[in-house]
Amino acid sequence: MPESPPVATVGVGTRATLQVPSALSARLRGTPPHRDAERAFQLARRAFIAGERIEMGPLAAELGVDRTSLFRWVGNRDALLAEVLWSLAEASLDHAEAASTGAGPARVVDILGRFVDGLVTAPYFRDFLAREPQRSLRLMTTGDAEIQRRYVVAVEELLATHAPEAGRPALPRHDLAYLIVRISETFSYADLIAGEEPSAERARAAFALVLGA
Repeated sequence: MPESPPVATVGVGTRATLQVPSALSARLRGTPPHRDAERAFQLARRAFIAGERIEMGPLAAELGVDRTSLFRWVGNRDALLAEVLWSLAEASLDHAEAASTGAGPARVVDILGRFVDGLVTAPYFRDFLAREPQRSLRLMTTGDAEIQRRYVVAVEELLATHAPEAGRPALPRHDLAYLIVRISETFSYADLIAGEEPSAERARAAFALVLGA
């Protein structure tokens, strides 16, 4: 999440979430979108960017509805948090790809290096990790987490676009994308996982090693 303007853009992206939809993302991208769910999502997203803790009771009160209605629109707190987190990550990936240079595997390394740098440096994101470390890791790095699944799909898309021969024939593209995502998580959340300093530089070096860039 490198710079606040592209990250804070209101709206949801179209990269991997369409391929791995959640109940909330389906509502947000419906034809037409679910306006109440969209309103709740945007309010929660702005609060998160402002460094505030998303709580369902206060959010419902701000929307002028009861908690039951809010849960019906967006699901539980984890579902809403996951959608907010991915919307920011997706915008950051788009921005990193637009700003990247080079070609082939080197461009994928540049995109992902910029993306990890954003994760390491965004104050509101680091505040969230410090405030809710167990929840953040569960939402973003576990096998049943929507965010990790979407990130893997997004990396597969980057590989297919910029480096279609990377890893082959040794690894199927999905497996290579999963490996890259785990590397990204390792260095982005090193403080929570291993008590070490997060490092975009080390992540970039590992991406380059894996991709032969």
